[in-house]
Amino acid sequence: MYNKILNKENYLAVIGLGYVGLPIALEFAKKVKVVGFDINAKRVDMMKNKIDPSGELSKEDFEGCDIEFTHKLEDLKKATFFIVAVPTPIDSHNMPDLKPLLSASHTVGKALKKGDYVVFESTVYPGCTEEDCIPILEKESGLKFVKDFKVGYSPERINPGDKEHTLAKITKVVSGCDTESSEEISKVYQLVVKAGVHKASSIKVAEAAKIIENTQRDLNIALMNELSIICDKLGINTYEVLEAAGTKWNFLRFSPGLVGGHCIGVDPYYLTYKAKEMGYNPDVILSGRKINDNMGAYIAKKTVQLLVKAGKDISKSKVLVMGATFKENVEDIRNSKVVDVINELKSFSVQVDIIDPHASSEEFHEEYGFDLKKEPGNNYDAVLLTVCHKEYVNLDPSYFTSLTNKNAVFIDVKGLYKNKINNMTYWSL
Repeated sequence: MYNKILNKENYLAVIGLGYVGLPIALEFAKKVKVVGFDINAKRVDMMKNKIDPSGELSKEDFEGCDIEFTHKLEDLKKATFFIVAVPTPIDSHNMPDLKPLLSASHTVGKALKKGDYVVFESTVYPGCTEEDCIPILEKESGLKFVKDFKVGYSPERINPGDKEHTLAKITKVVSGCDTESSEEISKVYQLVVKAGVHKASSIKVAEAAKIIENTQRDLNIALMNELSIICDKLGINTYEVLEAAGTKWNFLRFSPGLVGGHCIGVDPYYLTYKAKEMGYNPDVILSGRKINDNMGAYIAKKTVQLLVKAGKDISKSKVLVMGATFKENVEDIRNSKVVDVINELKSFSVQVDIIDPHASSEEFHEEYGFDLKKEPGNNYDAVLLTVCHKEYVNLDPSYFTSLTNKNAVFIDVKGLYKNKINNMTYWSL
């Protein structure tokens, strides 16, 4: 398998060309022949014209790549090594939504031939690949797992907006259904991952390793968020506390904030779902999730309290929210917890304007029902800096004053302007 791919006798296919799939496909396409498959024909046309629909990659990233973009199943059938990198979101009840993954499994199953390999990269609960995906591959292909085709799991570790920790520089965890597949899959990934690979002992181990990466981070941020609530009640600044505590060599450097996106705010629910299915209630993980999920409402209520203290009429108050994406310097609005802040403010009849230099107003309206303003207005009673985009990092404090009325409130979620705002009521997590 490896030699035929390396010699361009066989095609490698990537199914799902979003934030994860497209960088993988292009990186492989610099070395081997690739079929890039996505069900969205409009996105495929954009990529054919060297445009990344996610806004992460430039036209130069498409140069020198031996890749064929398609949304047609027939084109996928020429591949022998399939990498599945589709989203695995949660539904409105915080339950795993496997529809994209299962749909992709049906698609790959229809293209599967004897001797082929399938590697899943989508974040799932331990056991999902073998219990949910492989039966679909067998049913659609009429082939037998292990005997006729091999399966592996290699969790994605791409960080949107991060130009330093790229695919090639992050150690790749790989696994296979047997020793042979583990070795072949490892060699294929080593074509593009300079940092090397770590062979997990089984597919389940690799699945679990991925899901606890983000669960651990989620819990650490939840601890910081709870600390910020306590510090606020004590009348001390959280970031000053963290700065002092951080002078110890083994202190873990996390900070409070809104935890959204398609990874940290989602993945722990896959683990808790499986734990409950096995008869165990994961109290610590769910407690952390509850804290983080409630932070948007907490920030909004704190804003309202400060507006009242400033003598503002809440029903007539006007607020500017700066930042709508789930994290800084990306276009991604999926599972943005800024929306929780906006919804809570609106429940108090506060008028809210939203700006973001990276987000699409059309997409934001389609996803959440709110429009983004191209430019901020004026006469605001409060400014909420919710996302630390590079455009917001070095603004002069007078800029915020120019947007606001007297006795205005400045909510600095990430503490970016600590000790810099003097003529407004200042508050941060």
